[in-house]
Amino acid sequence: MTDTLIVLALLAVAACATGAVLTPDPARQAVVLSVLGLSLALLFTVLQAPDVALSQLGVGTAVTPLLILLTVRKVRRSPRRGGDQEPGA
Repeated sequence: MTDTLIVLALLAVAACATGAVLTPDPARQAVVLSVLGLSLALLFTVLQAPDVALSQLGVGTAVTPLLILLTVRKVRRSPRRGGDQEPGA
């Protein structure tokens, strides 16, 4: 039974990682990265590493995708500097 859970968790991690790589939009990629962090936390729990699983839940599922989403939002909102100006003007 344990081997089956490990294989299923590994398949979920592989599927989520592939989805994160193949997602072109950075905002959607951050959401998929959050799901990947959740599946990794599940894998660590199945492998009996609860301290690593809790760290993964905090950092990989919540903090990192949030920082990526905030960065994408800031970059998309900021106006381009000097886009139409001549160099040295």
